[in-house]
Amino acid sequence: MPDRLEVGRISRAHGIRGEVLVVLVTNRVERVAPGAVLHAGARELAVLASRPHQNGWIVAFDGVLDRSAAEALRGVVVAAEPLDDPDELWVHELVGATVVEVGGADRGRVASVLANPASDLLVLDSGALVPLAFVVDRTEDRIVIDPPEGLFDL
Repeated sequence: MPDRLEVGRISRAHGIRGEVLVVLVTNRVERVAPGAVLHAGARELAVLASRPHQNGWIVAFDGVLDRSAAEALRGVVVAAEPLDDPDELWVHELVGATVVEVGGADRGRVASVLANPASDLLVLDSGALVPLAFVVDRTEDRIVIDPPEGLFDL
C-alpha cells in the first residue's frame, strides 16, 4: 500500500491572507477539514479552516500567512495518508488484483480504474472493462465478480 495518496492540487492563491483554492480529486471532503494534514512533497500543511468555493475548497494552512506564501504553492499536488474504511473500494487497493468470476474463471489483473458516471470500470490487463457494480467480493489481492452473460464476448 502506498504511504500517501494524491488527494488534490492547489490551483491558486485566494485573497491576501494566505488562503488557497484546493481542487480535490477525491470525494472525501474530510481531507480538507480543519485539523487534517496534507503533504506537499516533504512539507506538511495543516488545515486551519476550509470552505467550499466553486469547483474546489478555499483552504487556510498553518504557516501560510500571506498571498506571497500562497502563490508559492500554486500547482502543488497535495497528498494524504490512506483512510481506513473497510466499506470502501480504494483504487490503490484494486490495481494489480486478480479478477475471477463467481464460477472460478480467471479474467486477468486490474491494470487501472476508469471513472465513469454510471459505475467506475475495472480496466483489465486484457483490455476488458468490468463495471464495479459486478464486484461481489474482494480480498487483499483478489476480486470476485458476477458479470452478466456475454460481458467478455467480442
